Amino acid sequence: MTRALLAVALASVAFGQSGPRGAALFAKTCGAGYCHATGGSGGGAPRLAARGFDINFIRATVTNGVEGTRMAGYAASMAPKDLEAVVGYVASLNGITATGATVRTRRPALTGQAERGRLLFSEATRGFARCTTCHQVAGIGIAVAAPISKVPLNAAALKKLATPGVKTANYAGETIPALVVAQRAQDVSFYDFAPNSSTMGPPVLRTVAPGEVRITDGSAWSHASAIAGYTDPELNAMLAYLRLAARP
Repeated sequence: MTRALLAVALASVAFGQSGPRGAALFAKTCGAGYCHATGGSGGGAPRLAARGFDINFIRATVTNGVEGTRMAGYAASMAPKDLEAVVGYVASLNGITATGATVRTRRPALTGQAERGRLLFSEATRGFARCTTCHQVAGIGIAVAAPISKVPLNAAALKKLATPGVKTANYAGETIPALVVAQRAQDVSFYDFAPNSSTMGPPVLRTVAPGEVRITDGSAWSHASAIAGYTDPELNAMLAYLRLAARP
């Protein structure tokens, strides 16, 4: 068998064993917010989705890890069929089909400014202080906040952006900013925005009994506090990117 045919066969095996099992295994081992996050969108560790990785690179990385980083290899801790399922799932995040071919998705044409904004939007070196901690655009990021439907005119307008969806929660003896997901008879789900700063973690999704939390309108939290680590030119570059990429 030639190398080309062998690569196709290996890719097909990975995809044959992937599906829901690969997604479930990835969520359990790699999908936490402090790791690669849901759908490989990037959390504390780099984004895996839509990176252009090929099947061989993915398999080698999952099997052997990356020396000098916290990315450990799974050859010793995963059964071969489970490892192949994860490989297949990560491959699918990069548009690789069961035959090993890569499906190319069309991107909007980006100017130099907009391309710089795209990189800044999900810049891994910023940790949880980057925009993709709360926003998802073009399949990249975590959809904590609602989809971006109206892009502010400039950095000044972005800093003044009103956030009426963020309310105040009195929970566990603390007063915290909260984005309510659902209020039901049996429980209340909300994102705790208190950790959302450049020195702490991402918003935390909490689900508690109705009697454990009291939600009131209004909050001292502001969008400006979440983007304080960016300069105005950087914010303007990201806005140029969002005008081309964001979809309601």
